[in-house]
Amino acid sequence: MTVSPLTSTSPRPYDPIDLSSRAFWSTTAAARETSFAELRAARPVSWHPPVEDSLMPDPEDRGYWAVTRHADIVTISKDSETFLSGKGVLFENVPEELLEASQSFLAMDAPRHTMIRKVVHAAFTPRQVRRIEDSIKANAKDIVGELRAAGTGADFVDLCAKELPIRTLSDMVGIPESERQQVAEAADALVSWGDPVYLNGRNPLEVLVGSQMYLHQVAGALAADRRANPGDDLISALVTAEVDGDRLTDAEIAAFFVLLAVAGNDTTRQTASHAVKALTDFDDQRAWLAADFDDRIPGAVEEFIRWATPVMTFRRTAAVDCQVGGQDAAAGEKVVMFYASGNFDETVFDAPERFDLSRKPNPHLGFGGGGRHFCLGAHVARAQLRALFGELLTQLPDISAGEPSYVAGNFVHGVRSLPVAF
Repeated sequence: MTVSPLTSTSPRPYDPIDLSSRAFWSTTAAARETSFAELRAARPVSWHPPVEDSLMPDPEDRGYWAVTRHADIVTISKDSETFLSGKGVLFENVPEELLEASQSFLAMDAPRHTMIRKVVHAAFTPRQVRRIEDSIKANAKDIVGELRAAGTGADFVDLCAKELPIRTLSDMVGIPESERQQVAEAADALVSWGDPVYLNGRNPLEVLVGSQMYLHQVAGALAADRRANPGDDLISALVTAEVDGDRLTDAEIAAFFVLLAVAGNDTTRQTASHAVKALTDFDDQRAWLAADFDDRIPGAVEEFIRWATPVMTFRRTAAVDCQVGGQDAAAGEKVVMFYASGNFDETVFDAPERFDLSRKPNPHLGFGGGGRHFCLGAHVARAQLRALFGELLTQLPDISAGEPSYVAGNFVHGVRSLPVAF
């Protein structure tokens, strides 16, 4: 991909493949990949209408550029001067007052992004990381034991996949037991508001704002308590962390808490669910992993993440007139990276349709395509997946998945439920 000055502009037609419809995002990942493969081959950067069923329809919204090729996604990810995050990472335009409160430094550009990320990173000390990893292992053992006790036919998502992330988050930041379930539900709401089944007749904006306000209240109470009574948790570290004289405000801590609750929940939850299903469908891969688990699980986790692509899309906004993959993009236009397509790019991955736990190299886009916004919690997600599958293959070596129920939406590759037998 090249980035160069834009020489001319003219009205442009929308691509015949509709990536914006509710119908497209209600199909299976395999069906969507058929469309992505055609776009990668013939029109790797294409122009599309605004998404259907947007939260707050904008009459000024003309559409977005869809970027489907791995190389272009990486280039955009690493060029934070041309492709900005400050307008948000979702397809649609979100009011500024909601943006940072829900997306934290994901929706920021330098220099503010640089400052806040440095302060947050300073709180992830080696001691914090060791403490987190120890709690992850203990939680994984307990959770798989609870799944086993529930008996065959249990829902893997409800009893296992969503339990490890919320317990990890709770241990990281010190969420009291009484709030844990509600925090998990609020985090779920922030990525499920576009799903009619989840909403069940509720107003999506009310669900979104209410959940965000609740998480801010929890974070504010935690921050106030840790200033008075510091402990050995991430919130305590965040309220005291300082880089070059800068500290986080309560609003910034609350926004980061929302980001942590959402990102920390969905990467592990969705990847674990898709991986259990894949290990059922590709039983040779399960046998290969089990034969030398400790040595093979690090690479296997990377394939779990590529296969699942838990976050399917992220948006940038063009800062200047430029050229994206041979297409002219104007300043202010949205550029959406389709990770779900990039992770199956046949020019990067040999036989991408094959679930291959020995795949090397595996430059998947599960934590972004690099650059300033590379996922800060990637090591935590990997640690959770290693621990969880270690326990699953030890305590329930014959576990098999039934048919999953999926959450409709264009952001998270969500699994609503997944019955398992063992």
